[in-house]
Amino acid sequence: QVQLVESGGGLVQAGGSLRLSCVASGRTFSPYAMGWFRQAPGKEREFVSAISKSGASTSYADSVKGRFTILRDNAKNTLYLQMNSLKPEDTAVYYCAATSKTYYGGERKDLYDYWGQGTQVTVSS
Repeated sequence: QVQLVESGGGLVQAGGSLRLSCVASGRTFSPYAMGWFRQAPGKEREFVSAISKSGASTSYADSVKGRFTILRDNAKNTLYLQMNSLKPEDTAVYYCAATSKTYYGGERKDLYDYWGQGTQVTVSS
């Protein structure tokens, strides 16, 4: 069992930056590929970014490519999402997730075994 706890959300003006963190506990972090998802009010939860077990391979949704960066520190059992040039449409609850099913992670929610509780990001215009 892996417990995931996100932090770092908040209110920011358009064009600003935030860094989200996700700390894993309960089991060793490195055997899991990790992902970030987000869910806006009234919308489906959607893929944002994923990172492989080693951290060498990353993927991004087109909507965040070039603005967001996913990183992981296996020694600290921590996943990060650096978000720059934020837009009002980035407003959502952001969730981190862990999967042992694939080395690279992926866009499908059903790939992921464990989820955090989410952290709210609000971008004002």
